[in-house]
Amino acid sequence: MASEVIGGERCPLSAPLRDIDPSRSDYFRAGAHHAIFRRLRDEAPLHWSKTGPSGGFWSVTRHEDIFAVDTNHADFSSEGNIVVGDQPADFAPTMFIAKDPPIHDIQRKAAQPAVAPQRLSELEALMRARVGAVLDDLPVGEEFDWVDRVSIELTTQMLATLFDFPWQDRRLLPFWSDVSTSSELVGNYTMAREERMRILGEECLPYFQRLWAERARAAPKFDFISLMAHDPGTARMIEDPIDFLGNLILLIVGGNDTTRNSMSGGVYALNLYPDEFTKLKANPGLIPNMVSEIIRWQTPLAHMRRTALRDVDFRGQTINKGDRVVMWYVSGNRDERIFENPDRLIIDRENARRHVAFGFGIHRCMGNRVAEMQLRILWEEVLKRFSWIEVVGEPRLVQSNFVLGYERLPVRLYA
Repeated sequence: MASEVIGGERCPLSAPLRDIDPSRSDYFRAGAHHAIFRRLRDEAPLHWSKTGPSGGFWSVTRHEDIFAVDTNHADFSSEGNIVVGDQPADFAPTMFIAKDPPIHDIQRKAAQPAVAPQRLSELEALMRARVGAVLDDLPVGEEFDWVDRVSIELTTQMLATLFDFPWQDRRLLPFWSDVSTSSELVGNYTMAREERMRILGEECLPYFQRLWAERARAAPKFDFISLMAHDPGTARMIEDPIDFLGNLILLIVGGNDTTRNSMSGGVYALNLYPDEFTKLKANPGLIPNMVSEIIRWQTPLAHMRRTALRDVDFRGQTINKGDRVVMWYVSGNRDERIFENPDRLIIDRENARRHVAFGFGIHRCMGNRVAEMQLRILWEEVLKRFSWIEVVGEPRLVQSNFVLGYERLPVRLYA
């Protein structure tokens, strides 16, 4: 197998297995990660990397093994961190996705009504109207950035609704999301750590503290902040600024990255496989299944990490107590043992919903229905207005081993 040169170095498509570190973010930005994970799935489905952002770690790359680890919180803990690198001791916001029961269950339960099926049914008409307004404002026949004009704007509008966030300040939400995920822990060095800490600690935290105080005094509502401020299990969360900030960041990032990057990834994928768009126009009833297939193909969050609570025998090897264990969702979603021709977008793929992008078990993405609803409505409204969305330049990708996202996607619309 030939090697690619990335950043002056050879991508380890044929290097010794012991030398492979699949967490390198430059591999992701160059698009080389899929070939690396294909090799690991075939040759070393449980693979030890001696180097990483915080030292050695295990990579779990097959679909069935990811399911096994993700659903076994008795042996594999979320405590500490959910990304491959360790949090610095002096700034380590905690969040319920990085906690085990019972604390995880208490905090998650408090926020969950904001994205319950009944609540989403109530929001669908509002969401559809907003999608229509954003699409109607787009220029036809002119180049523009789909990421900024559509993906970020629509995701931000929904986030602002779920938080009941001041509308005029809504663009702070994706900004804070990007700041929180621009970390050396995931191979993103676009912002200095000190600046990231300053923005989150001096801008994001005080803003949400003010909103929390207002909601705590007011009658309960169904936004994230009000729900947690009035729930007995989370009402005192504000007394711990690190825990408070961490959980708010979790809800922002969770509501931002999956939807935003799937909105962009879907457009890009349909340009790579235009016959699928022809298929879609002939049968719009495929949209719900296409949404699942886009999420599988894109996999907006590449991995989640666990820490072994005890020695565990797994695939003929011993994972030692305290070892980092990284579940590569992006690899599980391209596992040839589950998905035929996995690198292609196939909008009528029969098992598209078997993707692992939302995780499994107690940590399964709480907002999966929100993401699916937003994507479904977007494509329903796109088909009413446009005959084609042409990608007119190469996308600019985020450099990260965690967020598989788009910084820019130049497109042109056709009526």
